[in-house]
Amino acid sequence: MFMFILSRVGRTLGYTVSGLSLGYCTLHYICGIGKCEDISMEPSIQHGDFVLLTPFSVSTNRVTKGDVVFCRAPKDAQSVICKRVLGMEGDVVDNEDTGRKEFVGKGHVWLEGDNKDASIDSRAFGAVPYGLIISKVSARVWPPRRIGRLSMQAAEKPQSD
Repeated sequence: MFMFILSRVGRTLGYTVSGLSLGYCTLHYICGIGKCEDISMEPSIQHGDFVLLTPFSVSTNRVTKGDVVFCRAPKDAQSVICKRVLGMEGDVVDNEDTGRKEFVGKGHVWLEGDNKDASIDSRAFGAVPYGLIISKVSARVWPPRRIGRLSMQAAEKPQSD
């Protein structure tokens, strides 16, 4: 009887560990849910919106100009920011705050919020290392009336040559 109980406990523990491992790997490497906590991406993403995150897009270098990403804040690694990619390495972008053209160096991206007046982004801290990007935002999943893919419209900023 004791061996039967022990085998049942062992099996249950094995399934639990396997399930937790699968859940962790799914959320960390394949997809997850994130919450936007500020207004810098309005109107595309509003404060409190939940979004579908796809970390594998970052690890497989599938982030492109116009994508919205979750990224570690360059000045505070404990904070996560949500911004749109407006420049990739090798691009020259107009920094509207300084009036200068900025070169996006190797391994960096230029990030800006859609709500320019309420966003602290690459216009203030410069190009961001690609390695700080955590995940690509694929779609808005909450609130229900706004479920859907994100528009690339705000990304259509003219680039300098």
